[in-house]
Amino acid sequence: MNTQNVYILEDRGILYINGQDAREFLQNLISNDINKVNETNSCFASLLTPQGKFLFSFIIVKHKSGYFIDCEKSQAAALYKQLNAYKLRSNIEIMDLSNEFVIATFTKEKFLEFENAKNELGNTIKYREDPILLDPRNNKLGARLIINLEKLYLSLKKLGLKDSNVDEYYKLSHQLGIAQKNMNKLQNKLFGIECNFEELNGIDFKKGCYVGQENTARIKLKNKLSKRLLPVELVKGKLKESEPIYANNIEIGKVLINDEYPFALVKYLDNNFKQDGELKSENAVLRIKMPDWIK
Repeated sequence: MNTQNVYILEDRGILYINGQDAREFLQNLISNDINKVNETNSCFASLLTPQGKFLFSFIIVKHKSGYFIDCEKSQAAALYKQLNAYKLRSNIEIMDLSNEFVIATFTKEKFLEFENAKNELGNTIKYREDPILLDPRNNKLGARLIINLEKLYLSLKKLGLKDSNVDEYYKLSHQLGIAQKNMNKLQNKLFGIECNFEELNGIDFKKGCYVGQENTARIKLKNKLSKRLLPVELVKGKLKESEPIYANNIEIGKVLINDEYPFALVKYLDNNFKQDGELKSENAVLRIKMPDWIK
């Protein structure tokens, strides 16, 4: 990523949660600790089923008296509905601001040029009134600016940033092994911890109860994690959603996201799985690489 490039993530949505009970409301639901989120720090988190299966993932950013929820736009309406279902008597307001705000992302190096910026995951500063944060998942994903759409292009001009092809950003994300697109295809198909949310700083094992906490903690404490969501490199052919992946004619995984940036749930501890070795599905030859941030 060039330091002057900026990528407008038009496929991201923004919810805003505000009100007297906003902090407690989120703390009881999300996989991370909302107390980490303040004017200078943001976090990555997920909302799971009671069984610990993946539903939604998002970045939480403090803004004024409430919180921005930066999520995939195709999931924004469903996340809004799910949060409202949990609202009950909580004194909160949930708004979908996806048509008013936008996410722009640029390099870590550019972020560190700002006053008070620190090379710390989730570090958050203000550009005028708008939050800019170093991605809390992996700093190679750069920084994110959450800004009103009406102010976007004037602000980017003042910052000396040039609108660039967003595919460059998502190719980088896929190479890093971080899924961000078509996340709806993962819903209820794997545990949140199998999405590598621990390594992406999205799970806090020291906080109190949240939805899905029991199975998440059990998998961690009993060392039961045997499958992970990993990026697929297509060598030839065509991938189909939900088709098995084979090594030595032994099934070692399943394609979950088959589109432009494919991912599969893989039995990464299976003796038949060889990283970077050629694997097969029904109509494709593929490779799977373990990201270097997974130890």
